[in-house]
Amino acid sequence: MSTIYLFRHGQSEFNLSKTFTGWIDAKLTPLGIEQAKALGEMLKDKTIDLAYSSSLSRAIDTLKEVLIYHPECRETIIDDRIIERSYGDLSGHTHAETIAQYGQEQFDKWHRGWTDKANNGESFADVELRVQSFIDDLKAKYSGQNLGLAISAHGNSIRLFRKIIENATIGETVSWTIPYDQYFEYRI
Repeated sequence: MSTIYLFRHGQSEFNLSKTFTGWIDAKLTPLGIEQAKALGEMLKDKTIDLAYSSSLSRAIDTLKEVLIYHPECRETIIDDRIIERSYGDLSGHTHAETIAQYGQEQFDKWHRGWTDKANNGESFADVELRVQSFIDDLKAKYSGQNLGLAISAHGNSIRLFRKIIENATIGETVSWTIPYDQYFEYRI
């Protein structure tokens, strides 16, 4: 069985300002860099043979801090099935702006509703489909092996990864806060 070490990128500039980020390439804050280094420290005694990241720099830069301790890692693979949820037309707008323009109820639907999505964006249900495809591929490629797999992803893709692997409910999934400085460990 292979082991997955799944973690969220460190705090980004948009996370700090409570701005819908989605597919915008926001950089890590100084705290985000420290969180990434802390993840590296936490994972330094694990074996990481392969690593996955989305194409966004906040995930790539977090993974770089983790891989400092892992010269055994033979490949880093970019896979945007684990990219952050697209917020479409809300991307780049703060939560406060969105609430002021559309109201708290609509904000809550777009932010944590299961099938609701902003124009040109994705719902959690949409993200679940691409994350399911990613997990299916991981299982097909690595379940019969004894590898360590690091996955540097995003709050919402991790939410759906956890839902699938842990067989969680929609209610549990949308209620989770995904931390910047912890990892989730799974066997496949």
